[in-house]
Amino acid sequence: MVDQKVITTLNNLLETTKDGESGFRTCSDAVTNPELKTVFETAAKRCDEGAIELESKIRSLGGEPTQSGTITGTLHRAWTNIKASVTGMDDYAVLAECERGEDVAKHAYEAALEESLPADVEAIVRRQYQGVLQNHDRIRDLRNQAAQAR
Repeated sequence: MVDQKVITTLNNLLETTKDGESGFRTCSDAVTNPELKTVFETAAKRCDEGAIELESKIRSLGGEPTQSGTITGTLHRAWTNIKASVTGMDDYAVLAECERGEDVAKHAYEAALEESLPADVEAIVRRQYQGVLQNHDRIRDLRNQAAQAR
């Protein structure tokens, strides 16, 4: 039997991944720039695929996947879901908020990788962490470009 701590770790990452998907979709809705919309939608899709993989692994370990995001993620979504505020945001502000969300995801995956995980679970977490880093760095670079355009 797998340690319940491994299932809890995966559920924490699942929550973070669901938060990311929701956040990226909200950011996509907030911008008019077609390139940014594509970047956000692609990142949301990547998060959704990661969530599906985590759910499958949790079930295979005998656990039950979580059904909601984290409290931190909920607060992040609550901030970005205030449509009046989001609508008024420029690309830089939306990208900055998105990067903040990806910082949370980076830290969640880094914490998971510090734990003692079975090799197959660690391989999934490590691969998904690389995707988080790619999302983060892409958003950061776009944010920096938007700051220069201000």
